[in-house]
Amino acid sequence: MQVTETLNDGLKRGYAIKVTAAELEDKVTQKLKEAQPDIAMKGFRKGKVPLSLLKKQYGPRLLGEAMQESIDGALQGHLEQSGDRPAMQPEVKMANDDWKEGDDVDVTVAYETLPQVPDVDFSTIEIERLTVEPDDAAVDDALKSLAESAQSFEDRKKGSKAKDGDQVVIDFVGKVDGEPFEGGAAEDYPLVLGSNSFIPGFEDGLVGVKEGEEKDVTVTFPENYQAQHLAGKEAVFSCTVKAVKAPKAAEIDDDLAKQFGADDLEALKGQIRERLVTEYAGASRAVAKRTLLDRLDEAVSFELPPSLVDAEANQIAHQLWHEEHPDHHGHDHEKIEPTDEHRKLAERRVKLGLLLADVGQKAEVKVTDSELTQAILTQARQYRGQERQFFEYVQQNAAARQQIQAPIFEDKVVDHIFENAKVSEKSVTKDELQAAVEKLEEE
Repeated sequence: MQVTETLNDGLKRGYAIKVTAAELEDKVTQKLKEAQPDIAMKGFRKGKVPLSLLKKQYGPRLLGEAMQESIDGALQGHLEQSGDRPAMQPEVKMANDDWKEGDDVDVTVAYETLPQVPDVDFSTIEIERLTVEPDDAAVDDALKSLAESAQSFEDRKKGSKAKDGDQVVIDFVGKVDGEPFEGGAAEDYPLVLGSNSFIPGFEDGLVGVKEGEEKDVTVTFPENYQAQHLAGKEAVFSCTVKAVKAPKAAEIDDDLAKQFGADDLEALKGQIRERLVTEYAGASRAVAKRTLLDRLDEAVSFELPPSLVDAEANQIAHQLWHEEHPDHHGHDHEKIEPTDEHRKLAERRVKLGLLLADVGQKAEVKVTDSELTQAILTQARQYRGQERQFFEYVQQNAAARQQIQAPIFEDKVVDHIFENAKVSEKSVTKDELQAAVEKLEEE
């Protein structure tokens, strides 16, 4: 077996692999000898079938296996010897398309190798971590939000017009082309105007109604409505207003605290303070992480595999296109060409991804089984009623497990770098932290 280098240009590699006919013949014969003791054939005792007969019976299939194993073995041996790590699956092609049994096998192999990532002295990187202590005002604001979420509604004065935020209690019947449709009617339905819980335009049509009033509201179902037979159709809802109610925030007292599982108001304040500490810490870490990645992006420079950059740029362009066209869920659209901006972002992501992977490998950062299992269980809770199916799917799908494991690994590598970098703390207000977070979202 011969492996000859045909290309060595930057990260691009090319090789010609020749597997001789004699090598294939020997491999097939070896496979037949290994299987011979367990083979029985009419006219021969088990294990006594001649090799010549076995070769005639099983030779063609075993020849294909021997060819694949020889090529795979040669490629694997080359990668181990050279230390190359292909950026993507190597492209393997038969060079002699007119190959027939008895000929040597000529194969071409092409790939891009991952680059050598330079070491970074993390002690030279300076990061400022923003810290916020939740004050009484922040706790009070959170309490007000809880009280609003626990609001009740009380009847407005008879004859009052319904306002945005009010609750109207209605009977309604919806019709398309003059005919009622399934699911289009209800009695004593409590609807909060402005909640956007109904078809667009329906709630707006009830602003200004009074108790006892009857009103027809005309709306058009969205083109992407889940019930396809109604999508894009105009409907008329005949509504009878039975009550108009104004929102009333809950009192901030021990009763409110008990609604949220606390013993009393002071205990609820303590829970809120703890939650705010966690929220502020998460926001602060996000800002510090972005600063760190910016520093690393500036600190290192190395050649990037074009195939990885192209794949990432295409993925970014495709994702952004769908964000701009939320009603288009399929992939039957025109080809999306990445822009220079997409490619610039792709280069940053690929560079930082390779750098963090290299740092994690050298630092022997590992994601434990318990950490991965906990992350899978957390995601499974998002699929109510199907938690078990999701868990089993991930357990059986290596790609899905890798998708969940990757961000855990990245965060552990980032923590490792933080431990070795110069990290100082700066006390800021909640608004200053919020501004820093919003700036991240804009970039």
